[in-house]
Amino acid sequence: MISRREAKVIFFSCSFILVVLTAVCMFFLTRIWERKVEIENEIFTESSRELQNPNRGFYKLYSFQITDEKQDYTRTVPALYQQDTATKLTLVQICLKAYRQGAITEEGLANIEALFDVLGALDKQLIVRFTYDIDGQNEKYEPESLDIILTHMEQLAYIFREYSEKIFSLQGLFIGNWGEMNGTRYSSDEDLRKLAGKLVRVTEESTFLAVRSPAQWRSIMHSDNASGNLLKSRLGFFNDGMLGNKSDYGTYKIEENTDEGMPFPRLEREEELKFQNELCRDVPNGGEVIHDNIYNDLDNAIKDLEVMHVTYLNRAYDQAVLEKWSKSVIKEDGCFNGMDGLTYIERRLGYRLAIVDAGLRYQSREDTLTAEVTLKNMGFAPLYKKAKIQIILYDEKNDQTFVYPIDQGLHTLIGGNEKEDTLLLSVDIPFQDIPEKEYRVYFSIVDSDTGEHILLANEENEEAYGYRIGRFSWR
Repeated sequence: MISRREAKVIFFSCSFILVVLTAVCMFFLTRIWERKVEIENEIFTESSRELQNPNRGFYKLYSFQITDEKQDYTRTVPALYQQDTATKLTLVQICLKAYRQGAITEEGLANIEALFDVLGALDKQLIVRFTYDIDGQNEKYEPESLDIILTHMEQLAYIFREYSEKIFSLQGLFIGNWGEMNGTRYSSDEDLRKLAGKLVRVTEESTFLAVRSPAQWRSIMHSDNASGNLLKSRLGFFNDGMLGNKSDYGTYKIEENTDEGMPFPRLEREEELKFQNELCRDVPNGGEVIHDNIYNDLDNAIKDLEVMHVTYLNRAYDQAVLEKWSKSVIKEDGCFNGMDGLTYIERRLGYRLAIVDAGLRYQSREDTLTAEVTLKNMGFAPLYKKAKIQIILYDEKNDQTFVYPIDQGLHTLIGGNEKEDTLLLSVDIPFQDIPEKEYRVYFSIVDSDTGEHILLANEENEEAYGYRIGRFSWR
């Protein structure tokens, strides 16, 4: 038992501690109650302006034949691209027919590396297609052994990894006329799986791959092995017969050719469009439109481009279709009304993110500032590459910034036929983290590969730290 004296000491000690704690709590509560926070929020308006963002839009195609003869790419490549200032993507077609009978020589590999070194300095992301044919005569040039193609993929592994931040997608599996996976002796399910399995292993996880048709995708992915698991989040499409006719020139089921007996047949157009609508939420789709017909009349084209979630198209082909779009006029509510169809499609290729609403709120109970931004995606497709999303507080007087990452992703903003969906992003900023000052508050999205700021489809201009969503001061 404790003595009466000890009990008194304990009582007075506890009372003293309680008084001190109460005083401290009252001090901080008083500070919060007395805190004066002034907030101004910006209002945002959607814009139809051009946005040259990475990994989306029109592209132009450039072909290079690799031989042992040393090339001065530092001179020739900039000359080729001198006038190509309106695109952020380029399709680079690299022909390896000089090595159809064996491994790529040291001289050939040196030329490929030199080419990528110069391409890497361009202000463009790369769509890369390796092929043995650029004349539509693949049977003459394709290696007679699949092992040779697999060896070439292995030899190029260090190129794919060294320049992975510049490569958006690798089209095809090195086979077929123009590298388009038709007219090849290696079209069996087993061969396609071997080629895709090798390519996914010699490339970085951030690099997308693409095959020519949904049926080929199903053929490759119908596998329980490790390659199928690796490919699941990386394998998309490229369609160079896009909107060409009901079957997209054989991409989908042809009525007179039902693919009977094939384990992974082509499906009817509507089924394949539904298939792409689901798959291309996660992997990109692109190509070129061909043959002026009803399927690429503007209204029909827009509908299918939305469903297929198309990210990129060839700016040079098919000119008849592109000219038809340019002579058509958009008639819809909103900022695009009255725009010509070609410009409209360019604006919507890939992702097109816009701030719908933004604001700052003081949460007195938590003593935090909540910054919120609501986005929508008016593009045909999602933003597939990882991005860094931030709220930045800027104290202009002291030239000081405080950066708050937003851990949420943008993967739910699918775009296309879900263009009206919105996503709320938010972060809570404790006042104890920041001095008593006046701050401008900015929102920014930065592409992880290029470091470029993602431009947003709003009338408000981006500033040095992003898009200003408001200002606040406190004391």
